[in-house]
Amino acid sequence: MNRRNFLQHTAAGLLPVFLGGYGARAYGQQSPMLEALAKLADLNDRVLVLVQLSGGNDGLNMVIPLDQMGQYNTLRANIALPEAKVLKLNNNLTTGLHTSMTGLQSLYNEGKLSIVHSVSYPAPNFSHFRASDIWFTGANANQTLTTGWAGRYLDQEYPGYPDKFPTADMPDPLAVQISYIASTALLGPVQSMAIAIQNPDTFAQLVGDKVSIDGGGDTSTPAGKQIAFIRQQQISSVQYAGQLKTAATKGKNLATYPTGNTLADQLKIVARLIHGGLRTKVYYVSIGGFDTHANQVNTTDTTTGQHANLMKQVSDGIKSFMDDLKMLGIDDRVAGMTFSEFGRRAISNASYGTDHGAAAPLFAFGNAVKRQVIGKNPDLKDLDNNNIKIQTDYRQVYAAFLSDFLGEKSTIVDGVLGKAFDKSLIFQQLILANEPQPMALRLFPNPAVDDVVLEADAFGAGVSAVNVADATGRRLSVPVSILSPTGLGMSVRELPVGAYFVSVETLDKQRLTARMLVAR
Repeated sequence: MNRRNFLQHTAAGLLPVFLGGYGARAYGQQSPMLEALAKLADLNDRVLVLVQLSGGNDGLNMVIPLDQMGQYNTLRANIALPEAKVLKLNNNLTTGLHTSMTGLQSLYNEGKLSIVHSVSYPAPNFSHFRASDIWFTGANANQTLTTGWAGRYLDQEYPGYPDKFPTADMPDPLAVQISYIASTALLGPVQSMAIAIQNPDTFAQLVGDKVSIDGGGDTSTPAGKQIAFIRQQQISSVQYAGQLKTAATKGKNLATYPTGNTLADQLKIVARLIHGGLRTKVYYVSIGGFDTHANQVNTTDTTTGQHANLMKQVSDGIKSFMDDLKMLGIDDRVAGMTFSEFGRRAISNASYGTDHGAAAPLFAFGNAVKRQVIGKNPDLKDLDNNNIKIQTDYRQVYAAFLSDFLGEKSTIVDGVLGKAFDKSLIFQQLILANEPQPMALRLFPNPAVDDVVLEADAFGAGVSAVNVADATGRRLSVPVSILSPTGLGMSVRELPVGAYFVSVETLDKQRLTARMLVAR
């Protein structure tokens, strides 16, 4: 039974109670508030952010096996990072990060970053175009698919796109990509399920922050002027331009993002749109330059150079994004992953670079991350033609995000991915039999506008108090009502826009908390 049916079938007939000084009465099926809550309950407010590292990232110089430094130095004598400068990780003596990745080091130490080792697929392809297509579509190496894995997920959630959209329940774009070319990953059965914002400049043009967009060339010529005009018309004709502009106007950024960082520029837009209340489910951003066949490092200092600059952009961009989400009070809603079409070979070449390879690590980031390491460091003495062997199929990572983060049923996940894959344990935490189960408070929708639903199995013991506090710790009074034995309704109509903390105390002395954002 879904949440809508659950609320409609259990709310009628409840006895009046008092919570936090407010009378809570039973609502029948025809109650306007209950109908509104039933609609709100259907909303899954979690957001997936996909970060493409285009070109084939060298994972072995991104995640360094500290337990095999001898073999690592032998394989990569001219590009190896000095062990003394590799960034160490809390409670992890065997694995380190590139010296430029202080931001992701911090996220790992905070428990918000997971390293998934040696990700690939059987019989990997080393063509940029074909390998990218495999990752985008979720295909086998010998298989060609015409839709993307994220596009199929969105088609399951929102069937009938584009003809039946936008709707009152989903007025916003299903996915947003910041790129000149729409990714096949977001391709649905009819067309792309995403709208594409070409770059941060065109986004600024769309929301009114700039007078004109950067045409990417000489606009003083007749041809240049025509190209700039066409680009402006394309942006103006985007079906969801009004929704984007509204969200961008409502949203804000509180964190300081690094300058001269193309990935940070894109993620800054994503944070602003999420904070502005856009219900978009998937955001897709990318950064290129990872095809480092030559001059991957500076010959005088291997901790610097082309790859080091890219690692810094990725690390600083994601860290500033996560800091922003936290300051905005929406970090629990968002999780993301990095990926590249393939890794590089374990052995370096004579040009101070690396050639196309197979398996490589990827990062999953967000508050929902539970397992910080999936798999183990690759065995550098057990290679396949100088390639790192696969430990995790990339579709196991997709399955984890679809199932454990976005909450899809296994039958839908299997349909999206073509067959059942064992989920990577990114969002699962091993709990011993003698340990108490963690108590979860589910609050949705978040950000909230008028009414929210609070759910927890622990409510079955009885609720003694519901408290709401603002960012300064000041407690506020809000109307609360019982919807079911495990569900409460709460009106936030009178609360100003901002971040709040909600805590619920049960009769058996349990205390459950959640962050809530009110955005209008």
